[in-house]
Amino acid sequence: MAGLKRILFALWLALAAHPAWADTPPATPAMLLAEVYAADVDVSQYWVSEKFDGVRAQWDGRTLRFRGGGIVPAPAWFTASFPTVPLDGELWIARDRFDALSGTVRKIEPVDAEWRQVRYLIFELPGAAGDFSQRVRQMRAIVAQAGVPWLEAVEQVRVADKAELMQRLDAVLRTGGEGLMLHRADAAYQTGRSDALLKLKPWQDAEAVVVGHVPGKGKYRGMTGALQMEMPDGKRFRIGSGLSDALRRQPPPIGTRITYRYQQLTKNGVPRFPRYLRVREDF
Repeated sequence: MAGLKRILFALWLALAAHPAWADTPPATPAMLLAEVYAADVDVSQYWVSEKFDGVRAQWDGRTLRFRGGGIVPAPAWFTASFPTVPLDGELWIARDRFDALSGTVRKIEPVDAEWRQVRYLIFELPGAAGDFSQRVRQMRAIVAQAGVPWLEAVEQVRVADKAELMQRLDAVLRTGGEGLMLHRADAAYQTGRSDALLKLKPWQDAEAVVVGHVPGKGKYRGMTGALQMEMPDGKRFRIGSGLSDALRRQPPPIGTRITYRYQQLTKNGVPRFPRYLRVREDF
């Protein structure tokens, strides 16, 4: 019996040492990240699409992964008929439904009824040849051939000038959207942050870490009045706007990374009129 135990223990050690069993973090997919739109950009050289407030996900032809590299725990039927080519896009339900989406895609055991609401909106073909105009046509053809109702190519349009761009932005904002994305038509596929992809919104957003909780006053007595935040460069500021009563009663713990919105930076380099948006999750 002792000999059998030694054999089993040795087998367990061998399995634990195998790379497939190693406790290593998932590889982060290489993705294209946007720069901020500048007024001097020649917008006629770009394709324009709505900026969707969803969860970024990349399909490698076999597996759907979050931006952080973790596998999306989607039901098998969701990806069963996806094409075998790599896709990049956003998991999305609808405007102003990010919290519902986040709750759905984070569940280890997926709920079919919740996933029936989710769409995968693709806007790029990782590694594909040709310029973006060619990839736009490829995306449309791939989606049409797949015939999956919840797989969609993001609508891409061209505009003649800045005035038409701003009209499109106003139309998106009036219906609850958050902004536009501009992708240079002649750009080859690339990853990392690049001006080949631009984002246009009426506000800026950034991330910072919670380093303290400021006690509330008046109607917020006994709750959190504001979050003390620290920027990547070490500068500190407070966020009080955008916090619900529930968040004030149970604020994000110290060390939590959050996303916030602001209008511009002050001369001291801190955000003007910051507003809490959500806890940042890389999934």
